[in-house]
Amino acid sequence: MDTFKSFESTLYSVNDQTFAHIALEVFRFQAVNNPVYRAFIQNLSVDPAAIARVEDIPFLPISFFKTHALQSGNWQPEVTFTSSGTTGATTSKHAVADLEFYQRHSQRCFEYFFGPLTDYHFLALLPSYLERQGSSLIAMMDYFIRHSNSSYSSYYLFQIDKLLEDLAKLRSDTSRKVILWGVSFALLDLAEKFEIDLSHCLIFETGGMKGRRKEITRAELHGILHERLKASHIYSEYGMTELLSQAYTAGEFRFKCPPWMKIIGRDITDPLSKGLLRETAGINVIDLANIQTVSFIETEDLGKVYPDGTFEVLGRMDNSDVRGCNLMIG
Repeated sequence: MDTFKSFESTLYSVNDQTFAHIALEVFRFQAVNNPVYRAFIQNLSVDPAAIARVEDIPFLPISFFKTHALQSGNWQPEVTFTSSGTTGATTSKHAVADLEFYQRHSQRCFEYFFGPLTDYHFLALLPSYLERQGSSLIAMMDYFIRHSNSSYSSYYLFQIDKLLEDLAKLRSDTSRKVILWGVSFALLDLAEKFEIDLSHCLIFETGGMKGRRKEITRAELHGILHERLKASHIYSEYGMTELLSQAYTAGEFRFKCPPWMKIIGRDITDPLSKGLLRETAGINVIDLANIQTVSFIETEDLGKVYPDGTFEVLGRMDNSDVRGCNLMIG
């Protein structure tokens, strides 16, 4: 790696044919320039020069984001994202060198699947995120709201009447699509209090009840939203404090990754055994956008990975903390 700016062009040219080569290049860079990751690899008695396959790259347990400062190279963070967690829980911290890069990158992730931000009104229902500092989701949504160039794009914290009024006004707007982007418990609250017709909206749910309600499956959540809100298009986002990239569903329960992100299933009882397909596995994430921290993360999520690169999230590992915006039993 020469400079981060030079890597940025490489990041957005990655495809199925070049992913492995670029991932191995990123691994070798981080194995040398990230002191924590370097020590982790040494403790595994792994020689970075001997790693020739992506599947053999050591993945750092996500819990390290709670206990260590993870940086590859010398730079000063512009912002530090923190996970929401539960009261009293230790939260993850992800230092980010360039906030605008993260925001523009999130735009690229979204637009890879759904097209330009300016095609949408973004109506955000994100209590719990707005009520704390350091949320990567709020940093992303701030950018989406501003760059959609819509007077309707906004947060609706404690303004449900205004939200309902604007949703009704936008029913007849044929110039743009309407996105209602909400944390799961807030969408459920809306569905239970108001039986309204949102068939003209795309609903994006982030997952997670944040301790406000009992966890339910994603299928149950979507069923309630379909029935009570007449929602015809419901999407889910897979993102977290420790990742700069986001994956999205395509209206079903399987997530798709943008080209610079890849999911690898690991054996639940043997984390060094990787590459599981179509069976319940631990989720490992390669996020090449994490070039300045760690791109190879062993999460505490359970899921299934499929040969076409899609994946499901089925829940969380036993004893793992309830945190992040991807908490939703599949």
